[in-house]
Amino acid sequence: MTDAALKNLFQDNFLEYASYVIKDRAIPDEADGLKPVQRRILWSLREMDDGRFNKVANVIGHCMRYHPHGDQSIGDALVSLANRGYFIETQGNFGNQLTGDEASAPRYIECRLTELAREVLLDDRLTEFIESYDGRNREPVSLPARLPVALLLGAEGIAVGMSTRILPHNFGEVVQAMISCIRGQDFSLYPDFPHGGSIDASAYADGTGRIRNRATIERKKGLKKLVIREIPWGTTADSLIASIEAAARKGRVRISSIDDFTAGSVEIELSLARGAEPEETVAQLFAHTDCEVTWTSNGLVICGGRPLETSVSDLVHRSADRLLDIMRRQLELELADLGARLRWMTLEQIFIENRVYSGLEKAASEEAVASAVRTGMAPHLGDLELRDDDLEKLLAIRIRRISRFDIEAHRTEMGTIRAAMDESSRNLSDLAAFTVRWLQALAKKYGKRFPRRTRIEAFDDIDVKGVSLRNLKVGFDQKGGFAGTQVKGDVTFDASEYDRILAIFEDGTYKLLPMGDKHFLGKETVFCGIQDKDRLFTAVYREPEHRFCYCKRFRIESFILEKEYSLVPPGAELLLLSDRQGISLEFFFEKRRGARTRKGCVPAAGIAERSPSARGVRLGGTRIISSIRIVEQAAEAEPAAREAPAAPEDGGAAGGDALPAPGPPMPDAPSQDVDEILRNAEALRSKASDLLREASGLDQGDLFEQP
Repeated sequence: MTDAALKNLFQDNFLEYASYVIKDRAIPDEADGLKPVQRRILWSLREMDDGRFNKVANVIGHCMRYHPHGDQSIGDALVSLANRGYFIETQGNFGNQLTGDEASAPRYIECRLTELAREVLLDDRLTEFIESYDGRNREPVSLPARLPVALLLGAEGIAVGMSTRILPHNFGEVVQAMISCIRGQDFSLYPDFPHGGSIDASAYADGTGRIRNRATIERKKGLKKLVIREIPWGTTADSLIASIEAAARKGRVRISSIDDFTAGSVEIELSLARGAEPEETVAQLFAHTDCEVTWTSNGLVICGGRPLETSVSDLVHRSADRLLDIMRRQLELELADLGARLRWMTLEQIFIENRVYSGLEKAASEEAVASAVRTGMAPHLGDLELRDDDLEKLLAIRIRRISRFDIEAHRTEMGTIRAAMDESSRNLSDLAAFTVRWLQALAKKYGKRFPRRTRIEAFDDIDVKGVSLRNLKVGFDQKGGFAGTQVKGDVTFDASEYDRILAIFEDGTYKLLPMGDKHFLGKETVFCGIQDKDRLFTAVYREPEHRFCYCKRFRIESFILEKEYSLVPPGAELLLLSDRQGISLEFFFEKRRGARTRKGCVPAAGIAERSPSARGVRLGGTRIISSIRIVEQAAEAEPAAREAPAAPEDGGAAGGDALPAPGPPMPDAPSQDVDEILRNAEALRSKASDLLREASGLDQGDLFEQP
């Protein structure tokens, strides 16, 4: 076999397999909302239906005539379908959805169709059939479902390259949505889970988004205990307890003991550890355990033999259109049946009232009998036509029927049939109103059996990091260059497992690391701590080309773990880094001939906050700073001097704002020789007045500049 032929063989077989899994296994059909195995189970129950319970083992065996995938798959699907409670009535142990207990063996449990299933799913005359997989039997293509079954039951399946998840909804609300749809009114539907609990459906997006499902947690009065009364859909009491125990072992939740009293309803009692608060613990349970579960809805169904992505409202609209068509066909069949019944009763009345049968005594052959009947009936038929099958039925009337024929009762029954035909005709002419009345009667009959169990609420967002316990000790070994929970270093700090370690290095780069046992930093570190988006850093660096100094204040808020970022341009020198607040930066200039100032002081709070990658504010204008240090806010120049406006020397970068003016300019320090100072005291006093006059024209751009 050539490579091309082999490739085509694999491609054809794979496409055939993928199509089979998508259409016949995993994805429900849009017409009746059922997967093939569910449809075959319900049809088997329909064929076996005699009003009594049937052994599940017998139902499975009967269904294997249609479903070629073994008894285990049929049994599991039957138990799951029965536990939804809509279409299969059970007797025996079908498992417990709250505890996760499995059903008993099929030979011990029984089931039958519910009245609701007979009313909304099954009608042989409206069902289209095909041959079963072996050609020995006929099975339905789809059931004539009068409701959107996929929304009632929910559906979940994984096929080749696609999947579906339709969440279950409330019976009464689905029926009401159908009524609103037929009337042309707006409607909205939200999931309803058999486990109860509460949901936040703000992001449901008509079945194309997600919901958050929470357990119901009560506080026991007078005791430091919490009781879980309802659990999220898809969980069991055992799985929920396992998630709480795992969170407690990791220090995420402070629980001392768990007692499970779940039977017919959920009751899980949690005893809080010493020092734990109930409100805080509830938030931790929602954040770290299965007490809150998020479900994503993805409506995918088979429509016309092809996969179709759909929404909740679209499924309701399609089901409403289908219901109207089913009701129309049903009324037409009823009219046909009533018309056929009335026609026969008219022929029977003519045959008996006019004693047509009396002329049969002289007939010697079958042809003579048929001729006698046709001759006797002809004057009374009017527009009716006597067919051969009518003739056979008339000749089959027994003498007892003729002798006991009640003309008045017969006419009364014919009047009832005519009235029923008139009503069917009126319903057919106003099909929408008739369908709405049928749906209202259905809701009145079954609505109380299926009350809403899940409450719809708006949840407050829980800050997982904020409610996490800071139960980890992180060490930083500056000499060795290690940091982590297993490092015994010079500095230690508390952290939670959701925190990140921030390391800023001497070369002006920084990196954020996940919480771990031991990280090798690999560079000289000037800061190591827990990343906090509220922490405000002040940094000063010297750029290499002109040796100007720049200052910036920044927060580190967004990042990618273990990626190296830079605070300074390439080749720049980081001079100062601090996360202290209420400080000022005092800097000294290199000596320059003719310069009147030697130092400046800028409050850090006056520097605009920028991003970590921003250039920052230039200090000292065009002058070179030789050294810089941090001083407390109280060490700044007197307030009167800070009120002087600042004027950048060269204007700085576009859009920059001037910083607050530093302290007053200081003249070059005179000689420290006391004798010389005394000799020149008089000269200095005269020079002071000159300095004051020159102060107004002093070039303050020599002190700093903001680009």
